Amino acid sequence: MNDVFSMNRFALLFKKTIAERPIQTIGVVLLLLALSFMLYLITKKVFGFEPAQNLTFLWGLAGGGFFLGSFVFGHFGSNSNGSSYLTLPASFFEKWLCGILIAGILYPAIFLLFYHFIDVSFVSAYHKSLDPNSLFYKEQYESAYTFNLNGIVAWKVYPIFLLITGSMLTGSLYFNKIAFIKTAIAISVITFLIIGINWLIAGAIFKDIKDVRPYDHVTLFVGKESGTLLLPPHLDNFFHVALSFVLPVFLWFLPLLRLREKEF
Repeated sequence: MNDVFSMNRFALLFKKTIAERPIQTIGVVLLLLALSFMLYLITKKVFGFEPAQNLTFLWGLAGGGFFLGSFVFGHFGSNSNGSSYLTLPASFFEKWLCGILIAGILYPAIFLLFYHFIDVSFVSAYHKSLDPNSLFYKEQYESAYTFNLNGIVAWKVYPIFLLITGSMLTGSLYFNKIAFIKTAIAISVITFLIIGINWLIAGAIFKDIKDVRPYDHVTLFVGKESGTLLLPPHLDNFFHVALSFVLPVFLWFLPLLRLREKEF
């Protein structure tokens, strides 16, 4: 039998992981979907469709992946309980692949389908509630439209999902206890450090700084006006690719090495 991967062994591991911890897997997914629905509903009533769509998509996809990743990989990180202990023949690669399948493939697919369904339902219900004879019918109708899953906002959220979920997958294996909280704190500290160092470097080079965004731009006061300095296109593309794809790929594969260390 292959010591690294066996389809039959992997199927048994996946089945056991779902059946053994239904609250932490199926239950958490259902809870995240329910919270996403409530967030969409409340935000829509208070701020309107577009803020509700954007906020729910960001929280549901990126935040949901972060939550679920902590449960799934935290389970595989311990050799003393659960399927990590009961299915001794399972290899480190099969455990990693099982976690990736749940947190990185199945959950995003389920969430996107659910999100698109509620979004279309709410927008359709709003359009049907309008009076076609109203003078403002066209304006009101065009004020609400379904969220584009292939649009600009969506493609800004996808890298965030990959980045913070990958951070959680890694953190849940390197932090033994309360990995969710420790990883969240670590991400916050690193983010504030990057922003702080960026401000210090910009302050040492420029004066009258209005705004600074790491790896993006510096906005300066020029008299009563303001001007923005952008990175050269080749540097901007480099940092965009590195932060959106290279770093997330590294974080998603790092747990594979950690699981190999824990293999017994």
